[in-house]
Parts: sequence; C-alpha cells; structure tokens
Amino acid sequence: MPRSRLQRIFSTPLRLTRRTVLYAGLVLLVLVFVPLIVASSRWLHASRIDLTTDQLYTLTPGTLHIVDTLQRPLRLTLYFSDHATRDLPQLRSYEQRVREMLQEMVARSHGRIRLQIIDPVPYSDDEASAEGGGLTAANGGSNGERVFFGLAGSAMSGNVDSEGADDRAPEKTLAIAFFDPAREAFLEYDIAKLLYELNQASKPPIGVISALPVDGNPVLSEQPWTVMQQLGQLFDVKALDPATLKHVDEHMKVLLLIQPKRLPPDAQYAIDQYVLGGGHLVVFVDPDAELDSTPYTADSITFPDHGSDLPRLFKTWGVIYDPSKVVLDRARALQIELAGSSLNHPAMLDLGAQELNRDDVVTASLQRINVSTAGYFDLAPDAHARLIPLLQSSAEAEVVSTQRVLDASNDPASLLQGYKADGTHYVLAARLRGAFDSAFPERVAQPGHLAHSAPNAEVILVADTDLLSDRLWVEPQTILGETMMRVFANNGDLVINLVDNLSGSSALLSIRGRSTSQRPFTRVQALRNVADQKFLQKEQELEQELADTRRRLDELQPAKGSHGSTATAEQRREIEQFRQRQLAINKELRDVQHQLNAEIDALGLRVKFINIVLVPALVVLIGLLYGWRRTRYSRQRR
Repeated sequence: MPRSRLQRIFSTPLRLTRRTVLYAGLVLLVLVFVPLIVASSRWLHASRIDLTTDQLYTLTPGTLHIVDTLQRPLRLTLYFSDHATRDLPQLRSYEQRVREMLQEMVARSHGRIRLQIIDPVPYSDDEASAEGGGLTAANGGSNGERVFFGLAGSAMSGNVDSEGADDRAPEKTLAIAFFDPAREAFLEYDIAKLLYELNQASKPPIGVISALPVDGNPVLSEQPWTVMQQLGQLFDVKALDPATLKHVDEHMKVLLLIQPKRLPPDAQYAIDQYVLGGGHLVVFVDPDAELDSTPYTADSITFPDHGSDLPRLFKTWGVIYDPSKVVLDRARALQIELAGSSLNHPAMLDLGAQELNRDDVVTASLQRINVSTAGYFDLAPDAHARLIPLLQSSAEAEVVSTQRVLDASNDPASLLQGYKADGTHYVLAARLRGAFDSAFPERVAQPGHLAHSAPNAEVILVADTDLLSDRLWVEPQTILGETMMRVFANNGDLVINLVDNLSGSSALLSIRGRSTSQRPFTRVQALRNVADQKFLQKEQELEQELADTRRRLDELQPAKGSHGSTATAEQRREIEQFRQRQLAINKELRDVQHQLNAEIDALGLRVKFINIVLVPALVVLIGLLYGWRRTRYSRQRR
C-alpha cells in the first residue's frame, strides 16, 4: 500500500478529533458565558467603569454619603418630553446624562430611591402631574409643543413595596423645575441637594442678628422685608438679641449677621466660637446702610452712624474692610429716577452676569444683582484664608469716601467729576475659606473655648445691606385687586441660595461644580482663534483708513468755496481710492474666512478618512495577515 494512502487513513480520525474538540469548546463557551451574562445583568448592573477624562459618571464622596444616609424612602419622577424634543438633539443628549446620573444614585441607594421616567404628552394626566409637581415647561418644542424636563421628588413615610408602588400621600414634595444645560456643572449638586432636603423631617433652623428693621414693625403695620418672608417659607428663622447673646446653638444651620454695630463683646465671642465650631456665618456690612434708622450720635463708632463693621473678627480672619470707602462703577451704574429725571447712579450698581462668579453654585444661575453704596473686601498680607469672589465690580470702578457719596445724594452725577477708573475688580461679596483663629485668646480659660477652627471653615462676606431691601429687587403690583411682588433682580435668589447652600450637610457643601459632558473641538477652536486675530487686525486697518479718509475730506472742505471743481475732483478721487481699498480689504477678509473654512474642512476630511477608511483598512489588513499566517502554518504542518 502506498505511503500517501496510509497517511490519509491515519490522518482522517485526527481531523475529526480536532473538529470535535472545537465544537465541544464552542458549546462549553456558550454554556459558561450565557449564564454569566444573565447573572451579571441581574446582579452586577451597578458595576460600571468610568473611563471619561473628568470622571463624569463617578459620584463624589459627598453624594455617596447623602445617598447612604437616607432615612426615608424617596420616590423620584423624571419628566422629559421625548416626543416634543425629537428635533432638539442637545437637550436629548443632556437628558441621557441626567438619567444616567439618577440611575447611578438609584443603584447606590439599595432600594431607598425609586425612579420613574415619564413622557408628559400634551393634554395628558402626566402633563397635569408635572405641572402640579412644580415643574416649569419651556417653549420651543417640535410643532410648538411645550417641553418638560425636570425632576419631582417625594419623601414617603414608610417602606415602598418591591414594585415601587405606594398609594399613600407623600410627606414632602420638592422639585427641580427644569434641568438647564447651562447648569450641567452643578447637576450632581442640584440632585444631591434635592435628596438631602427630601430626607429632612423639618425646616432647618437659622438665626438672624440684625440692626435693620428686616422683620418690619407690627405697631406701624410694616411687613417684614420680602427676603425675610421667603426665608421663613423655607427655614425656621429665629431672631437673636445681641444684647443678651452669649452662645449660638451649634444646631443652628446658618447665622445671618446684618449690619453689625456696637456688638457687645459676649455676642462677638459667641459668633467667634460658632464659626470655629463649624457654624456657617453670613456677614452683611455696609459703608452706608440707607435703611438704617439709627439716629446720628456724637459718640458713634463710625461716621455717619449708618455704617457697619466687624473689626475685631475681620482683623483676626485677615480681612481688610473699610466702612469709610464706597465703590463707584460707571460701567455698571444703575438707572434711577430722581426729581422727575432719569440718570445713572455710579454708587448704585446693576451687576450683570460678568460680575457674578459663574463657577459657584450660589451665583451660577443668577443674572442680575443690584447693590447700593457698597464697600469691598481684600485680604491682609498675612492672611491664612482664601477670598473667593461671588460679586465684584467691573474694571471701570473707583473707590471714593463714604462722605463724598453722602454729599452727592441730591446730585449723583457729580460723582463722575474727576472720575478715574483704576482697573481693579473690587470684591463686593465673597467666600472666606480657610483655617481661623479665635479673636478672643484672652478667654482661653472659659469652658469649651475653641482656639482654632477646622482647616475648611467658611464665612460668607457681603459688603452691602441695601441689596436685602425690597426697593432694589422687587416692587408691588396690583393685579385684579390683589397686590403681588414683581421681581426685577435676583437679590432674593442670592440670599436664598446662600442660606440654602450653607444649611446643607458638610457632604453637600463638599460637592463642587464639575466639568460638562460637552467636549470642545480644541483644534477647530484654535483655528478659529487664529482667524479671529487676523480679522481683528484687518478690521482695525479698515477703521484706521476710514478715519484717515474722513480727516482728509475735512481738510478739503474749506477749499471748496474758492476752487469748487478742483476740490470736488480731489474729494472724488479720495472717495474712489477709499472705495477701492475697502473692496480690497473686504476681499482679504473673505480670503481669510475661506482659508479658515478650508483648514477646518481639511481637518474634518482627515478625521473622516481616519475613522471611515484608515481604521477599517487596518483592521482588514490585520485580519488578512492573520489568515495568511494561519494558512501558511497549516501548510507547513502538512
């Protein structure tokens, strides 16, 4: 029998054995991996790996602490108008971001949080439920439909069943009216704050020490200031008497100190110890509190007596503040009515978005804050704390004496005489954060005396009290016989945000703004920046030539009387030259724009080529090389 036939005979069973082993291996893989996938989808659904650059989908320790310490079951309902946003890809993308963060918190809660997602279609019970839950609809959806995108939360009194059903009325309901993509950096904070507030059984207590009539005067039928009425709706507000104050309760979430004047040493010491013990203090001082009704006296600590200061504590904290100085800002002067005429008051400031800290959760969503005769803060050279601005002036500001502002009360325009802007952004309100020492070291022998604070102590400083008054942010309006307040500035929102932020737990305060999920095309932006510089240079050239041409025409104008035809011809030549040069520069501008578009298009083509052609081609090539090597190896073995 030939040798080749013997080889075929003996090799046939071997090939069948390999094939059998291969099939058996495939069956074994199916038997192992299918149950593994099913088990992981059921029991390991919360296990995910966050590979994003800024860890966008990883909850901060503060949020984890809030979720882990929930005492009551919570029910969350995310309302999103899916059908109405089919033509709004940016909002749909942000909804996915919100939903994934909520699901991450739900998975962490181990059943304490139940999440429901509803599409409130128009004229449905779900739409009515969204409105009743405190959500606000935005216009601009597909076919003019209203868009709901918010979160309603309820705290339940008992346990929710395994299916998430509960027929009992909730004990407490709160809502995020609308998820604004502009607040994406504070998304985690907003949701964690909602969870924290739902978990609270009662209103957080806050204290108020004020030398101003913020609570009104019942004898004179004067109502409390609107900001105090709003605080009373959200917090348990307790008025503290500085004359008898010797200790601030450590359970007091926030202490508002408004217009501190001639505070007794015991009251100052109580405030000092409250801050060192981890309490949250907001100080409102003012060079001239215009609603201070205190009469002028000969023994006043400050003159005029409507100024306020906290010199001993400020000095210990390393804060520089001078009640005899007022910040003027002609670029942000507030328009007022005085003696029947309208004018801009440089000591009354209309602070816009550019003067507000967009990276702080307190001021990120505010648009307008009005202040009047405000002072400013700075840090001493030896200060151990940081001053983080919340409100500041523009670079067109100037500092003048308080007395000068008082003297110009009947003629505010006189404050602009000799005005010299110094290019400084003066800090009108700020967070003071760091480690503080006691301002009363001589009381070290007193029981429970604290000499130092924790490293992350914080105090809020505001160099104006007038922003609390109604006249700078609300005005009464009568509608159908009912008096309502029309809001024209965000002063009240600022105060509510401050107290709301500080009254939360330390875990909530530790949650800072985060990066957004929108990743910019940095290379394209760099190209645009270069082109913008080119455009700016050309625009400057055009404006300069325009000014030169007009000056030349003005020089020719006197000669028109004696040599009309010659002057007119010269003028025409000048105008024609200018027009030709203007057309040339416009062409250069278009060339720059075309060059910019060409570079961006070329970059886009390169990216598309890499993604569509190069990468698949490399995958195919690697596959062909692998197949060729296997075929060659099989032939060699034969």
